[in-house]
Amino acid sequence: MPGPVAGVTGTRPHRSLGGVKLLLPDSLPLDPDLPEGVEAVRYAVTGPVPDEHLDAEALVVWGNRPADLRAVAGRMPRLRWVQALAAGPDAVLGAGFPDDVLVTSGQGLHDGPVTEHALALVLALLRRLPAAVAAQAEHRWAREIGGLQPLHPEGAVTTLLGARVLVWGFGSIGQTLAPLLRGLGAHVRGAARSAGERAGFPVVAEDRLDEELARTDVLVMVLPATPDTERALDAGRLAALPRHALVVNVGRGSTVDEPALVAALTEGRLGGAALDVTAVEPLPADSPLWDAPGLLLTPHAAGGRPVGADELVGANLAALLAGRELRNVVPR
Repeated sequence: MPGPVAGVTGTRPHRSLGGVKLLLPDSLPLDPDLPEGVEAVRYAVTGPVPDEHLDAEALVVWGNRPADLRAVAGRMPRLRWVQALAAGPDAVLGAGFPDDVLVTSGQGLHDGPVTEHALALVLALLRRLPAAVAAQAEHRWAREIGGLQPLHPEGAVTTLLGARVLVWGFGSIGQTLAPLLRGLGAHVRGAARSAGERAGFPVVAEDRLDEELARTDVLVMVLPATPDTERALDAGRLAALPRHALVVNVGRGSTVDEPALVAALTEGRLGGAALDVTAVEPLPADSPLWDAPGLLLTPHAAGGRPVGADELVGANLAALLAGRELRNVVPR
């Protein structure tokens, strides 16, 4: 039977005798199926975990500010496990929780929504929707992008039919996106730390990335934020792409060298780009990204809707209490 959530159903005390306290964020309506003896307490993510709940054994994180996580990371002596609902738990890993605290990610919870957004951005660039929107604002019928058009115009890519798409970061999101791209006619390859085959798609190792970029029409980035991925798409790798290539990033903003991207777009060395994430968020009003030619920006909108969070939280909590291995454990 699901346990009640303190402050939401009933007026149970903060702690059951011999029980376990689980802290659930108020940033989404979680209602996991909880084992007997577990007390769920809702907390506000607009500040640090309140002092009266620092005795919790389990903490679920979604939408918390990094500073608020750092404020309590060393002040929860009973804490055994932190469940991040983000696919990339960089905020939790950077908070400074003790090494003996298990951290699990929300990998798999965002596959559908992020895939939808990535596909929308790819198609928007290919079918020149930003140009259509600009023409609409001018009340101008844009004949240059409508009517009779070549399927494969010289110096541009305008369809997925026959397009060479590279998905850099071939985890669960990349493997969800790849079949859709292939179904629309693209030749899809993945790029990851090691080569091989995943989910029926060829995957190249990152040490051969530059030669793969040279034959890429559309690059989709789904990389996490780690020291190794900092500005992974730098000036050199941007230069390796064909001039007609399109770049879409739905991973983390830190993985793109933004000044180098702006320069490539401004100088006509790249066909276009779409970013759902930026190195600094919200993006400052004076950022050159706003006015970069051929750049489509969305405000970190790809995720934000973890699908299946209740099941993951419930299953991992049951595994923790039973001494079994948890899902999505993040190496530390």
